[in-house]
Amino acid sequence: MNVKKLTYMALLTAISMIVFLIEAQIPLPFAVPGVKLGIANVITLYAIWTLGWKEAGAILIVRIILGNIIAGNVMAMAYSLAGGLLCWVLMSLLKPIMNRNQIWIMSVLGAIAHNAGQLAVAVFISGTVAIAWYAPVLLVAAIITGFFTGQLTQILLNHMDKLKT
Repeated sequence: MNVKKLTYMALLTAISMIVFLIEAQIPLPFAVPGVKLGIANVITLYAIWTLGWKEAGAILIVRIILGNIIAGNVMAMAYSLAGGLLCWVLMSLLKPIMNRNQIWIMSVLGAIAHNAGQLAVAVFISGTVAIAWYAPVLLVAAIITGFFTGQLTQILLNHMDKLKT
């Protein structure tokens, strides 16, 4: 890996951590436990699209670990890792069969996978399957937030293309 690529990855990691930490401080107008906008996922999706799945995975893992340590929320790390990694795997697998106009679809499906991963950890930690009744709420939230972050990623990619030309 060359220095330019490593520096770019470090920059994207820093941006995603900043977004993650700021987003953690924003109160949502609705009180649904475990639901947030997931704006830091814009950077993961952008990295999958521009750098590749391995690099995006590295950025994601560093962001989750350092972000949760800095935020002082180490217990949430299990939920973040399960959801984030499942989301990343699915979006990485979808990228070769999607075009840039379908990024929002990748994002929605990734958000659904993310919530499924978090729900699986919650069931495992609590030892009760009853938590799975929360899945429909998380599904609706994933569709909305996934669409939003997918659109943001599309705007970012289009803007970066304009900057290159």
